[in-house]
Amino acid sequence: MQIGPNARPGQRIGLLGGSFDPPHEGHVHITRWALRRFRLDQVWWLVSPGNPLKDRGPAPIETRMAAAEAMFPAPGVPDYRIEITDIEAHLGTRYTAETLKGVRRLYPSVRFTWLMGADNLATFHLWQDWRWIMESFPVGVLGRPGSMASAGLSPAARRYRRHRIPKARAARLPSMRAPAWTMLTTGRMSDASSTAIRSAGGWP
Repeated sequence: MQIGPNARPGQRIGLLGGSFDPPHEGHVHITRWALRRFRLDQVWWLVSPGNPLKDRGPAPIETRMAAAEAMFPAPGVPDYRIEITDIEAHLGTRYTAETLKGVRRLYPSVRFTWLMGADNLATFHLWQDWRWIMESFPVGVLGRPGSMASAGLSPAARRYRRHRIPKARAARLPSMRAPAWTMLTTGRMSDASSTAIRSAGGWP
């Protein structure tokens, strides 16, 4: 039984992981930029069962999956280029590195790029096996309001500073051998926040 989306050998696919609790315009915004600047064939949203770094559990995964699917199609993001998947729940993994190992095992001939917001790069060194992620997948970091400076000075950015590629070469990132990463500004960045939406009472 297939537990993840369909993919063809050689496709360039970006992986955007998170709890998406709830998904919002900021997620769509960085997805739109990743598709264009990295010249990806698709972006997969990996909706996680939970975030090990957060004490509070997220809304039920079925609720979050449905909300994520309802975000598309969106302007500039045709729905055939987006896959919303709960593959992490099927793999039974808890940490991103474990999930990525499972995804690579299932799709050995696909060119995956790990995508994350700049706010995540700032704390990336706290993730389990973060060095393995950096050394196994090209990493595309996308700007989030108020986090660009801290991301650029983060332990991960400093450790892999020699492997940072210029923004002008971003389209080549998915074909590069890891470690390779870049950080992009994303035009007029969305300040949407899952935390703010939950605090305002606009989410289960």
